[in-house]
Amino acid sequence: MTENLFGKSRRKLTMLYSLVMIIFLAVLIFAMHQSMEWSIRSEQARELWDTADNVAEAQKYLNQHPELVIDDTVAYKSTNDRLFFYVFDDDGRLLNFARASFRIEPFILDVMNQWNSGEGEVAVVTKPRENGHKTKIMMTMQKIEQPGMTPQTVYVGKDVTALYNGMEKATTIMAGLGLLALIVATIVGHILSGKAMVPLKAAYEKQRQFAADASHELRTPLAVVMASADLLQNDPSIKSPFLKQVIEDVRDEVKKMTKLVGDLLVVARSDNKALKLKPSKFDFGAVVAQTARLMAPLAEQKKITLVADRLPKAVIHADEQKIRQLVLILVDNAVKYTPEGGTVTVEFRKAEKGKVSLAVADTGIGISPEDQEKVFDRFYRVDKARSREMGGNGLGLAIAQEIVNLHHGDIRIESELGKGTTFIVTLKTKVKGKTKPLNMI
Repeated sequence: MTENLFGKSRRKLTMLYSLVMIIFLAVLIFAMHQSMEWSIRSEQARELWDTADNVAEAQKYLNQHPELVIDDTVAYKSTNDRLFFYVFDDDGRLLNFARASFRIEPFILDVMNQWNSGEGEVAVVTKPRENGHKTKIMMTMQKIEQPGMTPQTVYVGKDVTALYNGMEKATTIMAGLGLLALIVATIVGHILSGKAMVPLKAAYEKQRQFAADASHELRTPLAVVMASADLLQNDPSIKSPFLKQVIEDVRDEVKKMTKLVGDLLVVARSDNKALKLKPSKFDFGAVVAQTARLMAPLAEQKKITLVADRLPKAVIHADEQKIRQLVLILVDNAVKYTPEGGTVTVEFRKAEKGKVSLAVADTGIGISPEDQEKVFDRFYRVDKARSREMGGNGLGLAIAQEIVNLHHGDIRIESELGKGTTFIVTLKTKVKGKTKPLNMI
């Protein structure tokens, strides 16, 4: 039990640490990718704007000196074959150009014909290629207006495919390095969480051992106090009603303490794996009905209808004493948390072959979804005020779950606030090493 508890805690810590690292690395890689893209886009946009200004100035000069030919203006044409420009007048005639690659020029012309961005805005367009890759083009546009002349438009663009491919490769490398770092960090975190659990585990072991020792040591004095209280209660010389009430109160408190000590001892034995099954063949239905009847006086006192009869015969192989304890815990829990005039029903439900299913349902206060996950935890009480009033110590359902686990069964809860709760226990009809099947009549 202890190993499972700390093993689960260690795994939860490792998973939480890994989740935090995953989120951190994802945000970091995304931020770096966006930063690189912004850097590339801003720098390339600046180059395009500078080129557009140069081309516009050169075109204005050509407009003022029509005697010059285009070849005379080679000085302002870029030697970078990835950078290109086209100058058109309002009639769509091409006046000047430094053409793009033949591979992408038709696509560039289509983009210019369908241009819908404003002057000075930079657009990135993508052209799919036959090999599955994509070509990325960054373009901008600038107007040329001179007195007495037809307005002209300059389109400047650049093939930035290599830059974006490099950025994607860098992002992929960062993602790979991040994954590697995550794996290393998870392993280191798992090791460190294990080391952090060592002192906690030692403290827990000391606490568990103390509970076990204290439970053993308290049983004898409690038995002596109970025997003394019984003697005083039967002493005819005590006539005072006050003293009789005091003796009765002492007996009640000793009973509560004895039950708490017994529960603690069961828990301690469970932690030490000292709880052993003593399987025998018995009628599960008869045991359930008989055990439920023990709660009839309390149910009648609270005017609760307890339905636990007409249960079918079910011969199973299990530890009869522990099964009685399990049923008593569930029925006692149902009666305690059912208001006056309510109903507690104990019945069998349909189960898979080789199994038997017992349901204990009440019309009590119900349990909220967030509390349903914790009701089997030790010392956990849904309604602490009502539990103190009724004498609960928060160990009953934890012990019930332990008994079910010892029989390799299953216990689950169905509940809704204000409408009641149902505990469903499913047990195998034979324990390990037994082969006789279930007989239900």
